[in-house]
Amino acid sequence: MGACCSREPYGNGVDVEDAVADREQEDDEEGDATIGDYGARVRLYGASKYPSMYTQQGRKVTNQDAMTVWEEFTGDKDMLFCGVFDGHGPYGHKVARHVRDTLPSRLSSAIKASQNNSFKRRDNKGKGENSNEVNKNQSDEDSGDYDDSSSLLLSSWETSFMKSFKEMDEELSLDASIDSFCSGTTAVSVIKEGNNLIIANLGDSRAILCSRGPKNQLVPVQLTVDLKPNITSEAERIKNSNGRVLALDQEPEVFRVWMPDEDCPGLAMARAFGDFCLKDYGLISTPEVSYRRLTDKDEFVVLATDGVWDVLTNYEVVKIVAYARKRSMAAKLVVKYAVRAWKIKYPGCKVDDCAVICLFLKNRTLLTRSFSELTQVSVNHSELEACSDVSLAKLENYSEVSRASLNHSEIAAVPRKFRSKTRGEISENAKTYLNSDENDCPPARLDKVNSSGKFPRLRHVLSRRKLTKDYEAVEAW
Repeated sequence: MGACCSREPYGNGVDVEDAVADREQEDDEEGDATIGDYGARVRLYGASKYPSMYTQQGRKVTNQDAMTVWEEFTGDKDMLFCGVFDGHGPYGHKVARHVRDTLPSRLSSAIKASQNNSFKRRDNKGKGENSNEVNKNQSDEDSGDYDDSSSLLLSSWETSFMKSFKEMDEELSLDASIDSFCSGTTAVSVIKEGNNLIIANLGDSRAILCSRGPKNQLVPVQLTVDLKPNITSEAERIKNSNGRVLALDQEPEVFRVWMPDEDCPGLAMARAFGDFCLKDYGLISTPEVSYRRLTDKDEFVVLATDGVWDVLTNYEVVKIVAYARKRSMAAKLVVKYAVRAWKIKYPGCKVDDCAVICLFLKNRTLLTRSFSELTQVSVNHSELEACSDVSLAKLENYSEVSRASLNHSEIAAVPRKFRSKTRGEISENAKTYLNSDENDCPPARLDKVNSSGKFPRLRHVLSRRKLTKDYEAVEAW
C-alpha cells in the first residue's frame, strides 16, 4: 500500500500499452530459469512457451507478492506447476518468498511418493488378483468413463497437496529466521498434467480459466473461491474456535479475523500460511483442492493476487489476455491495467501489489483480432461506466463469475447522441441517462458481429480513436 494517486497514471495522452513498451527494454522477456527438483525448470519472472509472468510493487516499501512456475514438474515433460503468493504483515514478503521456494519442492516429493505407491499397488494387484478383472477395469477406463478415474485422481492429488501444505506450515512455525507470528501469505496454485488441471487455493488470491462458449465468445470460469472470513462455513469455524469476525467502521465491506480479547491482527482472509497468532482461533492452512478436465475450448488460466481482482473483473482480465498481441506481455498488461484501474476507481486510495501468471494451454492463442480493438472494447478504464445488473448479466451471459465480481464496472452502452465533443468525456445528458432506469444495454447495439471473429461488437459506444502509434510501440516490443 502507498501514497495517493493521480487520475492520469501515465501522464497526458499516454496509454498502458505505451508504458509497457517503454519499460520493456530493461526486462529479459524469457527470464532466467534455474534447475529444481527432478530436473524441473524454475522461473520467477518473464515468459516462456506457455507461461507469462509479471509482478509490480504497489506503494509499499517491499513487494510482498511472489510467484513461480516449474516446467517439467517432477521430471515429467507434460507437467507444469504455477503458484502465486500474496504476503501480508510486517514480514509477509519473507513468508511469501520462502513458501514460493519451498512449497513446490515439498509438493513434487509428495507426488513422486504417491506415484511410487500407486505403481507398487498396481503391480501387486496384477500379480495377486484375477487378470481378467484387471483387464476389465482397464477396458472401462479406455471406454471414456472418467468419473471414477477422475475421483481417484483428485483423491491422490488432494492427499499430496494436503500433506505438502501441512508440512509447509509446520516448517514456518519452526523457522526462527522468519517471524511469521503476525505475518503470512496466501497461496493459489495449479498443476497441469496433460488434460488434467488440479487447483489448490489458500486465502483470497484467485485462479480463473478462459474458455469458449457456444458462439465462440470468451467465457471466464472462476476456478477458486475467495476464502474470506465472511463466508458462512469459514465464519462458523472461526467463531467455534473463539475467534472473532468483524468489519471496521471505515471498511464495512471488509470482514477480518481478530483474536478473542485483542483487536489484532485483523486478517482479511480465513486461510493462510503463517499468522500463528490466529491458528488457535480458526485460521487454517488447509487448501481447497479441485479438479477440472480440460477441453479443446479451454484457452488459458490466469492466477493473480487480490491486487488485480479488487479492481478488475474476471471478464475484463480474460479479454486483456486473449487479445494481447504477444503471449509474453499478457501478464504485464493485466498488471498495468490493474494499476491504472486502482488509480481511476479509487483516486484517493493506495495501490496494492499485483502478481499475475498467465498459463496458455495451446500452441497458439487468440491472435486474430487487433490489439487496438481490445483497447476500444474493453480496457480503456477512463471510458468504463457501471452498468445495471441487467446490463451486466447480458454482457456476461455465459460467464461464471463470483458474486463479488458483479459489483465491479463493465462497459456501459452509451448512445452516440450523448457523447460529448471532447474525447473520452460523457455529457450531462448521458450521465442522467446512465443513472435512470432506462439504462439497459440496447439489444440492437449488441447484434453486430465482427466478421473475423464473430464476437459481439459495441458500435458507437467507445471512442474510435486510432492507436497506430500505440500499436507500433507494442508490436516493436
